[in-house]
Amino acid sequence: MSRGGNPFKDRMGLGAYLEDPASYPSSRVIYHNDSFVAINDRYPKATIHTLLLPRSTKHNLMHPFEAFDDPEFLASVKAETARLRALVVKELQRRLGPESSSDAKRQAVLDGDAEPDESGELPAGRDWDAEVISGVHAVPSMRHLHVHVLSREMYSEALRHRKHYNSFNTPFLVNVDDFPLAADDPRRNTKEEAYLRWDMKCWRCGRNFGNQFQKLKEHLKDEYETWKKI
Repeated sequence: MSRGGNPFKDRMGLGAYLEDPASYPSSRVIYHNDSFVAINDRYPKATIHTLLLPRSTKHNLMHPFEAFDDPEFLASVKAETARLRALVVKELQRRLGPESSSDAKRQAVLDGDAEPDESGELPAGRDWDAEVISGVHAVPSMRHLHVHVLSREMYSEALRHRKHYNSFNTPFLVNVDDFPLAADDPRRNTKEEAYLRWDMKCWRCGRNFGNQFQKLKEHLKDEYETWKKI
């Protein structure tokens, strides 16, 4: 790299958020502290798609499988992932709750059209946490370690090909809670498993679309309209 060049080009792009998170608007950086930066993905693959970036210089350029062999670091990532996940769940409910039949009673109380029960608590409504997934890619596309936390419906203009879809709907996405991985875990052998070349199957109904991405996209739109109204 030439002197004075941009150190955060291409696969190093996430480093810019770690370097100076306060310089970004709240539409990009959700929050930051001494240990982590949480951002909205520039190319979201779902209604809500966030990234958690650890700031530890000891770990943040390591492959996640190696970084998560450090039990103290892994514990901190799991705790912060849970924090970001709670924010994603809350935001998903805020955006889609008014259209959800499961949240109808809850929404009626919030809108002042119904009274809470004797306890004074809001009706529980839909389990929005079940609609969120989180994890790391077995082969990350960016150099800096990052955890994906996103709504699970895969409805987005930025979802453009089979690799995008399968990277979140096969074992290529490894849940943070699954770490540390066993030495013989097949997800350590991603090249041999070829997850990204698997047939595309609808995350909700299981229908197999083979390699027909455009047909899957059309189907995902229909599934989204049904899913958000549950």
